[in-house]
Amino acid sequence: MSTLRTPPLSLYVHFPWCVRKCPYCDFNSYTLNGVLAESDYVSQLLADLSAQAPHVAARVVRSVFLGGGTPSLFTPAAVQRLLEGVRGLVALAPDAEITLEANPATIERGAFREYRAAGVNRVSLGAQSFSAEALTWLGRIHSPDDTRRAAAELHAAGLTNFNLDLMYGLPRQSLAGAVADLDSALALGPAHVSHYQLTLEPGTVFAALPPPVPADDEAAAMLEACRERFAAAGFEQYEVSAYARSGLRCRHNLNYWTFGDYLGVGAGAHGKLTMRAREAIVRTVHTREPRRYAAGRPPRPTLHEVTASERTFEFMLNALRLPQGFSAGLFRARTGLPWSAATAPLRVAVERGLALCSDAGCAPTPLGLRFLNEMLLVFLPEVSEKSGKSGLSTPAPRAASQRREPLYTGARGVGQE
Repeated sequence: MSTLRTPPLSLYVHFPWCVRKCPYCDFNSYTLNGVLAESDYVSQLLADLSAQAPHVAARVVRSVFLGGGTPSLFTPAAVQRLLEGVRGLVALAPDAEITLEANPATIERGAFREYRAAGVNRVSLGAQSFSAEALTWLGRIHSPDDTRRAAAELHAAGLTNFNLDLMYGLPRQSLAGAVADLDSALALGPAHVSHYQLTLEPGTVFAALPPPVPADDEAAAMLEACRERFAAAGFEQYEVSAYARSGLRCRHNLNYWTFGDYLGVGAGAHGKLTMRAREAIVRTVHTREPRRYAAGRPPRPTLHEVTASERTFEFMLNALRLPQGFSAGLFRARTGLPWSAATAPLRVAVERGLALCSDAGCAPTPLGLRFLNEMLLVFLPEVSEKSGKSGLSTPAPRAASQRREPLYTGARGVGQE
């Protein structure tokens, strides 16, 4: 008998446009050319959600994430229309967490108050750095003062539950510079900070023309120094790149990391749904290019059923990002598999000092968090099968990237900070 259970449900909405594409960005975003036809795109988003809504019947949506791209290019009126439409199509929890990603340079004075009135109750602000030189390297359109002004606007609007995206390992950045960036971020009173290392992703400008980034050991020293600063400021690290004040963890992202379900609407958006009646887990993905997405009437995502052999990897891809780990019961409930399905690759991870496991559950060690990408390799179906037969170990770990999203292809489409 399967142990598969229906998990919590979230909604991700993708806005694919930016004022300018950053040279490090490998997410599904496009430079905005001309007038933004926001009304047409919102109509398409609602048609998309309407077509997918029957798959979740009366299930309650616990969180909504408006990600991109730059959702704050859309006016508060457009966001209000979208959220009103969402409430008419799915059962949105009265206390749902509703997050808007925002670029500090695209926020007009008073706009956050209007976004709050539209239904937004959490904001993720793309600070990235408080060094003007670093922001120039990163191709950002905002200044450090823009971020400070935006944070002040958030407080004034009563949107005190906000996240700051902050990067380290930046071009020519020193240890002192990384710590100074964090101190500047904490001084703005955020509830949450997403702190991740700059990585040179394939297909980006930085991959073709690499900037002078710190060596791996220098970046590791930055991370350790910043972790101490977070702890001293009362922030808990609850995910490999996420820190929050007590009670203010991002509920939306926690749903991803515990292998929850989510509807994905918008160009390039990904989704995951558990079909308990069919004993199935299904991945959905929309076409990436906005014009092709807009041509669908309504848009129809491509479906992929996650096989039993893939579920262990898919679960570990997210759950091993959590320093506190996960229980064997959660693994069984979210995958429908027995705990024994994970024991062979977990044994390899334990033998290499990357994880601590028992019959009750598993958690990554500090070394495992540092070399997360390499630990995940042992859970790939083909590697996992060999591990169980021959005790195969993956190569020695090398420096891992502290990515802001899982390694699942296109995972930025699920809206992680």
